[in-house]
Amino acid sequence: MSRIEQKKQHKRTALLNTAFELFTSKGLNRTSISDIVERAGVAKGTFYLYFKDKYDIHNRLIAGKAAAVFRGAADELEKREDIQSVEDKLIFISDYVIDLLDKDHTLLTFISKNLSWGIFKNVLISSREETDVDFREVFRRLFENSDTAYKNPEVLIFMIIEFVSSTTYSSVLYSEPLGIKELRPYIDTSIRQIIRGQQL
Repeated sequence: MSRIEQKKQHKRTALLNTAFELFTSKGLNRTSISDIVERAGVAKGTFYLYFKDKYDIHNRLIAGKAAAVFRGAADELEKREDIQSVEDKLIFISDYVIDLLDKDHTLLTFISKNLSWGIFKNVLISSREETDVDFREVFRRLFENSDTAYKNPEVLIFMIIEFVSSTTYSSVLYSEPLGIKELRPYIDTSIRQIIRGQQL
C-alpha cells in the first residue's frame, strides 16, 4: 500500500472510529457530521470522499462491526474439526456471538437494535470493503457440505439472526425474562427447533 493510500485509510478509519464513539455516546440523531469531522481531525470535505451522509457511515459501521463478530465466529469454527453438522455449527456461531455481545455491552447496544437482515445481507454480499471474509462462501459451504437438505438456507439464517439478536439484547442488558446464562439453554433449543423445522 502506497503512502497516499495509507493516509486515506487512516482518515477513513479515524472517521469510522470517531463516528462509533459519538453514535454510542450521543446517539445517531444527536450526532452531526460536523461533530464527527471535528473530533476526527479531518476536513468536512474528506468525510464526503468516503461517505454520503451520517446514515451511510452508520450503516457501514453496523456492517463492519457485524462482519467482525461473524469473522471471529467463522475463524473459531474453522478450528473445531469435531463440529460437523449444520445444526451444531450454527449453534456454535450463535454461542460465540452471544458470548461476545455479553462481554461488550456497547457493541451489543449498537448492533443488536440495528442489525437487520438487510444489513447482514449487505455484509454477505459486500464488496469486502468492510471485511476480509467472504461470508457468502462461509455459509454456502456450511450448507453445501451438509448431509441434510434445507428448504431455504437464507430464510433459516435470517430467522436465527433475528431471534438471537432480539433475545440477547433483553437478556444481557435487562435480565429479561432471564439472565443470559439461564436463558442460553432455551435459546439453543429454539435454534435447533428452527433448524429442524427447515429440513427437507
